[in-house]
Amino acid sequence: MGALHKNKVTKLQSSYVLAQEEKERKALKRRRIIAVRFTFLGVVMAALSAFFLYTLHSQSSNIETKIQNQKKLEQQLKVLEKRQKRLEEEIKKLHDDDYIAELARKKYFLSKDGEIIFTVPQK
Repeated sequence: MGALHKNKVTKLQSSYVLAQEEKERKALKRRRIIAVRFTFLGVVMAALSAFFLYTLHSQSSNIETKIQNQKKLEQQLKVLEKRQKRLEEEIKKLHDDDYIAELARKKYFLSKDGEIIFTVPQK
């Protein structure tokens, strides 16, 4: 019921009341400015946090990709090292005349004088 009744009290127009009202307006204005500042600061901090989190995520995914790539390259390196070792052994064998003769017999069916070559089919 009290809300339905209008306040019929008149305000005093003294310098003290005007000064108090001015103080209240300034305090309200300061609170609004502070609220705007905090809101702006909060938005800026949220944007910076989002940017840093995005950067952190992209860098971690790049690092993960590079680690996987490194593992693949290490496997390729192992395969290539084995191949190099095998080829180096083949080079050493190719310096041996007996090996070259045996290789020529197998691949090109060359024979010595008076020697007959029989080929046996493989299963």
